[in-house]
Amino acid sequence: MRHILLATALLAAPALAKPDADTKAWLARTAELSSDAMEGRDAGSPGHARAITLVEGWFKAAKLQPAGENGTFRQTVPLHEVAVTAADMRVVAPYGSAAPLKFLHDITPRPATDLPASLSAPMRFAGYCSKAEAGPELKGKIAVCYGSRRAGRAQGAERLAAVTAAGAVALLTIDDVGFTVEPPRWPDAYARAVAHEGTALPGDVPGGLPQFRLNGAALERLMAGTGRLAATLLTEATYHRDLEAFDLPGRFEATLTTAQRRFTSQQVIGLLPGTDKTKAGEVMLLGAHIDGYGFGEPVNGDALYNGTLDDAGYVALISQLAARRKGKGFARPVLFAAWTAEEKGELGARWWLQHPTVPKEQLVGVINLDQLRPLFPLKALTLHGLDQNTLADTAKSVAQSLKIEIRPDREPERNLIRRVDSWPFMEAGIPAVNFVFAYNPRTEEERIYRDWYQRRYHRPQDDISTPMDLDAARDFNRFFSTLVETAANATAKPVMKAKPTLP
Repeated sequence: MRHILLATALLAAPALAKPDADTKAWLARTAELSSDAMEGRDAGSPGHARAITLVEGWFKAAKLQPAGENGTFRQTVPLHEVAVTAADMRVVAPYGSAAPLKFLHDITPRPATDLPASLSAPMRFAGYCSKAEAGPELKGKIAVCYGSRRAGRAQGAERLAAVTAAGAVALLTIDDVGFTVEPPRWPDAYARAVAHEGTALPGDVPGGLPQFRLNGAALERLMAGTGRLAATLLTEATYHRDLEAFDLPGRFEATLTTAQRRFTSQQVIGLLPGTDKTKAGEVMLLGAHIDGYGFGEPVNGDALYNGTLDDAGYVALISQLAARRKGKGFARPVLFAAWTAEEKGELGARWWLQHPTVPKEQLVGVINLDQLRPLFPLKALTLHGLDQNTLADTAKSVAQSLKIEIRPDREPERNLIRRVDSWPFMEAGIPAVNFVFAYNPRTEEERIYRDWYQRRYHRPQDDISTPMDLDAARDFNRFFSTLVETAANATAKPVMKAKPTLP
């Protein structure tokens, strides 16, 4: 099976007559880790457990030392989940007819432990739902708000606070269909919220309103009978114009079924000891997340979200670097980590920071691998952490030596810096970097990236059949190994230069 997967991947790749042995080996590991046998590696699932065993075996074969709990390679993360397992939602017109809203396709409830089993109330559209727009007319009604993601309009926390203060009984947020750098996509894989055991779930706000995400394509069903066009409203919002508030004639009704569970998920951590005793307390960390989405809502008939480039390919890469070293250390110790539950809120990395398996104060630098898509030639990389720490300076120097341009984030409104496992370390004041394949506007590379994001990102279609540019994969893999060697052997340890830069 492994050879079949590798052959499939090589056939799907752009022209690359003779990929080198290292690239072939990386692709083989990627294919194995994201195969159907791993069932998408959802945190705590049987497929995830199989993936943990596979990577643990890779770490052992690479002669890493156990760096998890109790002398093992593993660390256990206790988790708590609430999920909306079924939902029947509709808009009921004054004259009695009902327009259904399909769960996960048209509308998705935000999971919360106190989500009501049923909801029925009139609706009012209140523009962007700023404090000025959310007036007393919302009292006893469901607030329908346009969820702008651009500066100058109310954002999520402000919307929720404004409609709560106005006396609304629920919040329906319409996707920002005009946010073209990251357009909303449907269906959702599922409606689940996960947190560390003993901490609040993301949707839990004491006395908080039930919240729903609404597909812009379903808005016309809410607006039926208003004499207004949903398409016009969406266009006006796309152009960032002021929006008129108005009552919607129908009632929103929902019957919701939720379930809670407590479970554990493991992550794998191994140590390559250093060779310089004077640097024994200066640990470098290489991380990538092993978890994926698992099984979810089918897309084009496929319900298995394999997660090949998010992030199996980069757990494969750090394990392959360890294998090439064969126990031969750098000057500094290097910790190799395959984090769990990144897709649920960076929970594995955050748990490690709260329960470190090596002294946290020894951690001097983090190189995280995520958001990397070798879909077109590698000419430039966006670097999260640029100008914040000297590890980023080292990465820039290494990249330039390999003729790779390093760029700041040119789409900060997407908030990518906070969406990966390097962010918790940045928050903790530890030098950390993360990379994204960069492209120029209005080029074929941008078209390829946007298409991948729209059709494959967090989709079952992110599998080993993805057409990859294996030259680009080779070039990044070479950059990564050079960066690790340079940083781990450098005379001076990485240090912070500035606080994390936020969008």
